Amino acid sequence: MDTTPDGRPVPPPHAGEREGLESWLDFHRATLELKCAGLDDRQLRLASVAPSSMTLLGLVQHMAEVERNWFQRVFAGRDVPPVYEGGSGDGFTLVPGRGIDEALSLWRAEVARSRDLIAGSSLEDAGKLSEKEAGHVGGQGVSLRWILVHMIEEYARHNGHADLIRECIDGTTGA
Repeated sequence: MDTTPDGRPVPPPHAGEREGLESWLDFHRATLELKCAGLDDRQLRLASVAPSSMTLLGLVQHMAEVERNWFQRVFAGRDVPPVYEGGSGDGFTLVPGRGIDEALSLWRAEVARSRDLIAGSSLEDAGKLSEKEAGHVGGQGVSLRWILVHMIEEYARHNGHADLIRECIDGTTGA
C-alpha cells in the first residue's frame, strides 16, 4: 500500500467499492491521529476560537464514541455503554488526568472493534437505528455502505475542524 509522505495510507485509485470505502475511512482515521502528533497535553486541550470549546483531544474522544455508536450499537445491535462516562455522551468533555495516550488507546480499540464487526459483512447488511436517530434518516434500517459513507463524512468534517485547531496551535496546515 502506498502512503503519503507523512505515513497515511493512500486509498487505491482503482479499488472496488468496499476496498475504496474502507481505504478512505482509514485515510481519515490516520489524518485525525496525525493532527494530534507532536503536541503536548496543554496544546491538545486548547480550543480553536470562542465560543467553541472543541479541542483536538475532544475530537479523538468524540470519534471513539462515534465509532462505538455506528459499528457496535447500530450495525451490530449491541447495547454498550458510552466510551466516556459523564458529560453529554458525545466524548467532547475533557477530564483532568485523561490525556492523549489514553484517548488514542481507547479510540484505536474502538477502530479495531469496528473493523472486526464488519469483516465478512456485505455492504447491503443492515444495522438498526434507534427511533430517535431514525427520525433524522427517514427509517430505522441503514446499510453498512451507508454507515461507511457516513463515517467518512464524519471524519472528514471533523478533520477540517482539526486542521483549524492545529493551525491555531502551531501554524501547521494541510493534510
